[in-house]
Amino acid sequence: MPTETKVQIELARGSEVSVINLVNSLIEHAHSARASDIHIDPRANSVQVRIRVDGVLLDSYTFPKELHSPVISRIKVLTSLRTDEHQAAQDGRFRTSFADTLVDIRVSIVPTYYGENAVLRLLSDNASQFSLDAIGFSKPDQEKIMRAARRPHGMILSTGPTGSGKTTTLYTLIKLLNRGDNSIITIEDPIEYAVEGVEQIQVNTRTGLTFADGLRSILRQDPNIIMVGEIRDTDTASIAVNTALTGHLLLSTLHTNDAATTLPRLLDMKIEPFLVASTVNIAIAQRLVRTICTDCKQKKVFSAPARESLSGTVPPHLLANVGNVYEGKGCKVCGGTGFKGRTVIGEVLVVDDEIREVMLRKGSASEIKQIAVKNGMTTIVEEGVRKVIAGDTTFAEILRVTHE
Repeated sequence: MPTETKVQIELARGSEVSVINLVNSLIEHAHSARASDIHIDPRANSVQVRIRVDGVLLDSYTFPKELHSPVISRIKVLTSLRTDEHQAAQDGRFRTSFADTLVDIRVSIVPTYYGENAVLRLLSDNASQFSLDAIGFSKPDQEKIMRAARRPHGMILSTGPTGSGKTTTLYTLIKLLNRGDNSIITIEDPIEYAVEGVEQIQVNTRTGLTFADGLRSILRQDPNIIMVGEIRDTDTASIAVNTALTGHLLLSTLHTNDAATTLPRLLDMKIEPFLVASTVNIAIAQRLVRTICTDCKQKKVFSAPARESLSGTVPPHLLANVGNVYEGKGCKVCGGTGFKGRTVIGEVLVVDDEIREVMLRKGSASEIKQIAVKNGMTTIVEEGVRKVIAGDTTFAEILRVTHE
């Protein structure tokens, strides 16, 4: 029986519905649909359930309003949260399994106008099988990243908006570096995946364990490699840079739009230019685009009007290389979306002597980008166009994630 109908069959039982079965079936359906999140949103007279597949939210079910409270209570019971608290935000996690696959589920519940809203993040341990190749980095970019990762000290920064796969990239590097002859410690908020042989610390603001304080404590643990979930403030940035300067390899994420902006962003955090220039090895900027479903993929003529409409966004020299394009027409395998799975489009900026010189005189991000491109950096848009030509994705996807 298809898992998605289990939810509908349970709902059809009306007053006889089993909330335990309903919640289990909903999680099972989301997992089988490769969803990363389940959103349970209360409305005035119903409950809207949506799942996020390949980064896009899709409407899935509408529950009757009277099921709202029992469903939220069931999720709280699974997560060991307070069932009598309805006016405060609560976070937790629980673990379940489907067909020998362990799935960690992170839960966030917040009070809204029509009642409590729940978002469940499904974390199946796929990250353990990832490689830079499987994520989607090109061969030249993989080589640049691994060259930086093999250095005994310095910083590797992964940048991009929320949901661009930054953390997965860092976990993949941690997995590649986790050889047993070095000590790896992470400080994260929250811990997304458990990695065997790596000491992982959870940020806890209630006990005063922030990124900055955790990083100070980690340095007394004799690590070789440190991963900091995110550099959010001046304090964390300052300790991170000094850590990289004193013989540690440090991996972290930042929120910037492209690789070149990463370096001036650290200057904004009051880090001295000479420190940034001497510690950052590479900056990786990335986005996730949906890949065309291989079961319903078809060739499509790249028309003159389509080429014209892209001319203001995609550089002309890139468009000149585009012959045929591809699209997914939608089938059972991809749930009618025409897409199945995601891949990275990224740019890897190697901090060389020329860029260090620009950093020391506090040059602009555009100047840094210009030099990086001259020295062989492939930009995100360029990488995206390559994947369109290869038939992996569409121009609409590239524009969606680059917000052009």
